[in-house]
This record gives sequence, C-alpha cells and structure tokens, in this order.
Amino acid sequence: MLAQAIGYNSEEDIIQNLKDAGCDRKIIECFMECMARDDFNGQLRLMKEQRKCLLDRVHEEEKQIDCLDYLVYQLDRSRAEM
Repeated sequence: MLAQAIGYNSEEDIIQNLKDAGCDRKIIECFMECMARDDFNGQLRLMKEQRKCLLDRVHEEEKQIDCLDYLVYQLDRSRAEM
C-alpha cells in the first residue's frame, strides 16, 4: 500500500495529517487523487502551495502583532511623559 510506503499506516492517517495541516476538503481530495495516480509531483505541488498559504498567514499575523506592539510602545511612552 502506498500509504505505508510513505510512512503511514493507512490512508485515514494521511487524511488526518492533511486536516491537521489545515488542508480543506478540496486539497485533501486532490492529494488523494494524486496518490492514487502515483503523482508524487502533484502531491508535492499541493503541499508546497498549502505551506505557502500558511506562511503567508503567519506573516500577515506577524504584521498585526507588530502594529499592536507599536501601539503599546506609544501608549507606554505617552504615559511616561505625563
């Protein structure tokens, strides 16, 4: 079985891993179709796209944290000047 060849006990384990990685139903279905066709390049492409989406989200949230940090800095600074 292909699932075991890539280190999983079952297809259900692969699906759970994909869910845990934030993949939606469409991505999971595409991944499993690629797996059924032995399309490793397709699988890798999907995973790289998912990784990029997650990383883009992280970067956006880092920007939001930076904005909050700046506001806290400004508030602390203005309080110290009073």
